[in-house]
Amino acid sequence: MAEEAAAVSEAAVSEAAFSLQNEAKDDYQYEEVSADDEISLHEDDEDLSKALQTLQEQTEDAQILALQSVLTSEKSVSEIPQAMDDFFCNFLVRLGMSRTLDCFQTEWYELIERGVLTVEDAGLVPDVYTRNQQLETENLSLKKDLENYKHSLNKREEALLKMQKERDFHRMHHNRVVQEKNRLISDMKRLKAHYASYEPMLKQLSEKYQNSLTQKMLTSLERDKAMGQVTGLQVALESLESGYAKQIPETKVGHDCTRKKGFEGPTQKALREARQQKFLVVASSSCGPDEDAKKMGRRDLKDSEFPVDPEGIPYLEQPKEHTQPLRSGHYQLSSILKVHDFAVSCMALHPRKSMVLSGGDDRLWKTWGFPDGSILLTGEGHTDWLSGCCFRPSGTQLVTSSGDSTVRIWDLSRRGCILTLRGHARAVRGCSWHSCGDFVASASMDGTSKIWDVNSERCRYTLRGHEESVNSIEFLPFSSTVLTSSADKTLSLWDVRTGLRVYTFQGHVHSCNHATFNKKGDTIASCDSSGVMKLWDMRKLLPILSIDAGPHPANQVSFHRSGGLVALASSEGSVKVLCLAVGQLSILRGPGVEVRCVRFHGQDYLLSAGADGRVCIWTWAQ
Repeated sequence: MAEEAAAVSEAAVSEAAFSLQNEAKDDYQYEEVSADDEISLHEDDEDLSKALQTLQEQTEDAQILALQSVLTSEKSVSEIPQAMDDFFCNFLVRLGMSRTLDCFQTEWYELIERGVLTVEDAGLVPDVYTRNQQLETENLSLKKDLENYKHSLNKREEALLKMQKERDFHRMHHNRVVQEKNRLISDMKRLKAHYASYEPMLKQLSEKYQNSLTQKMLTSLERDKAMGQVTGLQVALESLESGYAKQIPETKVGHDCTRKKGFEGPTQKALREARQQKFLVVASSSCGPDEDAKKMGRRDLKDSEFPVDPEGIPYLEQPKEHTQPLRSGHYQLSSILKVHDFAVSCMALHPRKSMVLSGGDDRLWKTWGFPDGSILLTGEGHTDWLSGCCFRPSGTQLVTSSGDSTVRIWDLSRRGCILTLRGHARAVRGCSWHSCGDFVASASMDGTSKIWDVNSERCRYTLRGHEESVNSIEFLPFSSTVLTSSADKTLSLWDVRTGLRVYTFQGHVHSCNHATFNKKGDTIASCDSSGVMKLWDMRKLLPILSIDAGPHPANQVSFHRSGGLVALASSEGSVKVLCLAVGQLSILRGPGVEVRCVRFHGQDYLLSAGADGRVCIWTWAQ
């Protein structure tokens, strides 16, 4: 109570000093008056010394009264009821009635200052109001706690429901896993019983395999023995022929000895058998290193004869307007055709009609008209992406190669596959048809190339020599020479009549992706995975030109029919055309996707196919 009285007196003294300063002149300096108790100055008192004395007396009286009240009171300080003015102030502050609070404080302290009203007159707040206020405060706090508890309870209920749902889900999942486990256990038991039934068969097959190996060894011994006998027969044949020629005289005297037609003596019979044995030896040796030919033991009657290379190249006799290089002008994008759903990996041109063949990653090949792009035929049968395609020179059939390690021959009139060639161990990367129409060449990722006979439907030769994947293969026009490019950074020329490698071109420092001849057959163009394109001279077997069109990989190269332009399909989404006459490299940009293959069509058109399944048609503009 004393502290509250001191605070009220201090506020009153401050207000009195402020009023005195306002009433005085501006140039007069008043001394600071400090008091610890409430004061009451009358408007009639204007003496400063009397005011100070009055303040001291009131302060002392207030302190004495406070001490007496504390000493006479039986209760502790915490139990004294709240003063009425404090109750009103707290009540107004709690309700936010600031203007009412200001009016109350102004009138209250003014009346106290004038002495009209004292603190004892106001009295204390009854305990019931204080108690009600406390209970109200407790009630509000309890309500807040109740709301918090309700909110927390709702959260706990939601968490409980969520945990129950998760428990039910995991319980159901556990039951399903248990069922699957039981089913797998039963399947494993059934498979074990099934495998146990195969063990006798496996033992029988292993015994057959051992017997086959033994028979193979015996057959090889018999073959060597037969070869020795053939050699002896050849020697006997030569001796018989020389001896028989000496025994026949030029003229006979006394009689005429003639032999009937169709009758042969022992000498003629021996000569005929020796000639047959000699023919069999030659036929068996001409089958080459291929395993299929070795198994045959002799040449198949349906085998085709390899044509003799012509003395001249037919393309050299074409009209000048077909072979004249294009010097001035450039290619412009004229149209874009949507041919496949996935990437187009190969294209070929029909030898007689305005028809284009394309194969893609959708495992289909399609023939479509040029330049409208109308689909004419669609072939399906491969189980993996198509890597190469080519028309037969007659235009009635076509060949395709695929990632399923097979080569298929299709008949356009029958609209179906007529022959499937199997023999490669891995994916086939390319194929080519010989100009005579009787042989097909294929290149595979197993590092080998094969020469297939279409008539006998078998492999005539397997070309071995590359150390890594063979990425492309192509016949030299009107020749028995084939060109291959490999991931071992080399190009190779092969003679398909003997199955032997003729020459190897070395110069690339990265994997060679494709190589091709020009129409004259005197120049080779190749490209590698770093974007480098090289030109090679077939007559001198030397490099002519090297162009770095990288750093993106180059997928395919193609010669213009005149030989003056070379097109390069780049993985950066462009086609690069090199004009050999002026040495200028132009870049053709289309849809911006990876270009997989490129082909010149006629004199004025260029086709490029990309990874989006679309084919761009470029037209030469002067």
